[in-house]
Amino acid sequence: MNNFDERTENLKEYVKGLGARADGQELYLRHKEFIEKITPQEAFDVFKSILDEGAEPHDILIYLDKAINAFFKSLSDYKWKKPQNDNYIDDMLKENKALVEKTDEIKILLKEPDLKVKKEKILEKLLELESFNAHYIKKENILFPYMEKAAPRFEGLSVMWALHDEVREQLKTAIQTTKDESSNEQQINISIARLFFGILGVKKKEELILIPAACEVLSEKDWYEMHRQSLEYDFPFINKDKETFMESLSHDMSAAGVFRTETGEMNFEEILMVFNALPVDLTFVDEFNKVRYFSNSKDRIFPRSPAVIGRSVNNCHPPQSVHIVEEIIQSFREGKEDSAKFWINIKGRLILIQYFALRDAACKYRGVLEVSQDITDIKNIDGERRLLTWEK
Repeated sequence: MNNFDERTENLKEYVKGLGARADGQELYLRHKEFIEKITPQEAFDVFKSILDEGAEPHDILIYLDKAINAFFKSLSDYKWKKPQNDNYIDDMLKENKALVEKTDEIKILLKEPDLKVKKEKILEKLLELESFNAHYIKKENILFPYMEKAAPRFEGLSVMWALHDEVREQLKTAIQTTKDESSNEQQINISIARLFFGILGVKKKEELILIPAACEVLSEKDWYEMHRQSLEYDFPFINKDKETFMESLSHDMSAAGVFRTETGEMNFEEILMVFNALPVDLTFVDEFNKVRYFSNSKDRIFPRSPAVIGRSVNNCHPPQSVHIVEEIIQSFREGKEDSAKFWINIKGRLILIQYFALRDAACKYRGVLEVSQDITDIKNIDGERRLLTWEK
């Protein structure tokens, strides 16, 4: 066993011991020399190794913070260097700083003696925190894919995605508790304390582990592309002047090509216009479970970034729903099924999500087409409309 493997195994033994509720002090002393020198890369190696043994991301969350607290001094002392193009990182750090300012405002409001006034003021601030979801989506859709392509250890990012989902639920609970007329002061305080522990804990893990590790494996070109893609998203709590993009050279070159079939012909630019004009989100996943294409309509329901191209479809979904995706693909691959559909409510809109098996002329499985559509207005259609009426 080389030194690298020895360190990883010792650190893994320590983390798994925490999960098994072994004596914390004895455990720490046994692995002290490794704990006090852990690096951000090794932290990813440890959790990736535990996932490889069959643990689920949500299982790790139970003891994750205990481990990070033990690693804190070593990670906080770790020296890392920003890339020259640090715009993406700078935006992340500014958003985190603004987040702390928002949570500090809520901490002050917790001292308000009038419960009704306290609820009203805190609810307003909690609703503002909903916009911070854009910070997590930019990580999930841009940073995570680039890191996963850089090294296998970053499959462990599924643990951080699980943390995002946990924070989303904590925020939802805090809002519901504050809105509830029957909730008392203690219930409000507890829900907000859990939210702060989660949301500020993610911030700490970003700055101690995620960003330093990313800076060591991603290229200047990667950081440039990530920043460019991030400008299509919101920037919670900070003022951001979004740049105007030129279309890529590859798109300009492909526009001259012509696609011909017995039903007609279009050039690639026209095909792209048609796909993007459809009132649905399209995502194509090939037979190797890699994302190959997605449409980019202006009202896309589920955010996508070019970073997902080539990414395993398993890594494009929240950890708790990955098993459903795997079951669909396996059923399609084995020829047992040809389609699957779900419908969910998002912010008061009814979203239909359909999966279709793609097979070639020889009936060989070639991939999956995911189609998502907002059917709220369609579901409410009644009677007939025979005259032209422009929608406003």
